[in-house]
Amino acid sequence: MSTYNTFSEYLKNRYGEKTYKLPIALPVSCPNRDGNCGVNGCTFCGEIGAGYENLPATMTVSEQMAANKAHIVPKYKATKFIPYFQNFTNTYMPLNHFSSFLEEAAKAAGVVAVYIATRPDCVREDYLQVMQETARKYNIDICVELGLQTVNYHTLDKINRGHGLAEFIDAVLRVKKYGLQTCAHLILNLPWDTDRDAIEAAHIMSALQVEQVKLHALYIVKGTVMANQYEAGELTMIGRDEYQKRVIIFLRHLSPDIVLQRLIGRAPAENTLFSNWSTGWFKIRDGIIKQMEEQGVRQGDCCDYLNGASLRNFSCVHI
Repeated sequence: MSTYNTFSEYLKNRYGEKTYKLPIALPVSCPNRDGNCGVNGCTFCGEIGAGYENLPATMTVSEQMAANKAHIVPKYKATKFIPYFQNFTNTYMPLNHFSSFLEEAAKAAGVVAVYIATRPDCVREDYLQVMQETARKYNIDICVELGLQTVNYHTLDKINRGHGLAEFIDAVLRVKKYGLQTCAHLILNLPWDTDRDAIEAAHIMSALQVEQVKLHALYIVKGTVMANQYEAGELTMIGRDEYQKRVIIFLRHLSPDIVLQRLIGRAPAENTLFSNWSTGWFKIRDGIIKQMEEQGVRQGDCCDYLNGASLRNFSCVHI
């Protein structure tokens, strides 16, 4: 590992070659939208959720995989794939439907893993059992991607998340009990969070030994509650340099064993009022790497949780 533990290197090491993630949209909603725990969703979430690159959910899993492969295989000669149930809450559907979708993805040619995005408060034992059985049947990995966004419970309330940190901790522990992998989604620049929240998030991810983390900077989606707050001047967004600094702080306090799926996401300009400081995502990622190299720092060099023990690195306490 150089500056941080990249997803591309993890995939290559685990599956022997470059492996491609295929976004899949399923016909599913979210309990924070249909009245179960809320009606308007998270304040940052648009009507289509996170699936800007998704094909219509009216297409079958096999049809979506075939369409995605049609773009990837000729260009990259790819042979290994990870179907990613990406949008909304993918364990928030009848169990028989979920099992059918999972089976369809798992048995497809070249599939080495299935990744499933969901909420921490929607992780049930019967769904985990189906995932475990499917992983064993097809000899694949299954990773449960849990949307947390922040460890600050005040901020979770402000964004109308509908769950707290405890639900996330509980979900990670139960997913691990079934031998499945976990990935945590985090937004490090929510307007109410600070560098200290980023450090605490890194500590929690390390203590729980989540396998992967996915970061993205906050973008303001048109038509959302957060968009109204942004246009009214009620939100203060940190600058690009401050975001890059915060990511570095997070990485330095994160266990070096944890894989970073990404350091920043992206969203189409036509869908957003604010996205990545109008800068290409790769420029921000490269800026983070460059700063780490110049500073001589790397992921985990301030980590308090190594080899199962809390080891305070006093040189990092006042960062």
